[in-house]
Amino acid sequence: MRTFFRFFLIGAIALGVTLSNAQDYPNKPIKFIVPLTAGSGADIAGRIVARHLSEMWKQPVVVENRPGAGGQIGTQAVIKSDPDGYTLLVQSASHAANPAIYKKLPYDPLKELIDVSILGITPYLMVTAKGGDFATLKALIDAAKAKPGNIPFASAGIGSSTHLVAEYFAQSAGLKMLHIPYKGSPEAIQDTISGRTSFYMAPINTVVGQMKEGKLTALGISTSKRAEVMPDVPSLSEQGLSNFNLSLWFGVWAPAGTPMAIVDKIHSQISAVMQIPEVKDQFGKLGITPSPMKPGEFSKFVRDEINTYQKIVKEADIQPL
Repeated sequence: MRTFFRFFLIGAIALGVTLSNAQDYPNKPIKFIVPLTAGSGADIAGRIVARHLSEMWKQPVVVENRPGAGGQIGTQAVIKSDPDGYTLLVQSASHAANPAIYKKLPYDPLKELIDVSILGITPYLMVTAKGGDFATLKALIDAAKAKPGNIPFASAGIGSSTHLVAEYFAQSAGLKMLHIPYKGSPEAIQDTISGRTSFYMAPINTVVGQMKEGKLTALGISTSKRAEVMPDVPSLSEQGLSNFNLSLWFGVWAPAGTPMAIVDKIHSQISAVMQIPEVKDQFGKLGITPSPMKPGEFSKFVRDEINTYQKIVKEADIQPL
């Protein structure tokens, strides 16, 4: 009986400390680690949210870019940090693609991280050179069918989300195309503008300027519904690729072991930030739509996305890196 009460007392004290820490959270600066380059979609979205969280929490929320190895370097830094809610990961759909494109990750994305909150979802915009050989989606598909394996498409790198969504397009349309990987979006966009590649599945925010300048033509949106920021561009699904629905998204994760009371507090505060009109406006101009999900819903979403990318990689016979 004494042993029972001792363990009961220890548990009660631990619970009290956890709740106390959650109530006091945050009482020092918070760090957002973005495992991608500055200016990436996750970086931009993370900085918008960080600024408003800083105002809400009265504590600095610092964004730190740690790119490299497809996001693995920054992700590992978060996993190795103290699980106290003061170091968080802000990542894109690459988080779900990495298990499919790497033979062995140095971490388990499902066991060593807690899914905290989704920030938003944005479609990919399928773009081609203005005045080029592929004025319509049909023209592109017909050309690819006439020359299997010869029509090139651009991506921001092997295994990048822009690569996998393009492969998904080819699979959905029954095409065999030639993949040309680049170092990143700027190079892929430039060669698409020049006509050296047939198309690029671009995150909307990366090609807004070129679209306004008339350098690119939009062939379709990757989500089942049209994008509010480009309502005149039809979705790929409404152009005959039924059920085509793949998007770029951004989220927040905490290292495993972070008290759930703190995780819930971070989630609720991020959800509040996403309701601020200024944030909605900033996201809207970038083509990002806030998509509120409870932590459990976000966890299921992440797992479904991992499965989707694994199927795409297997179907495309992409050899893991």
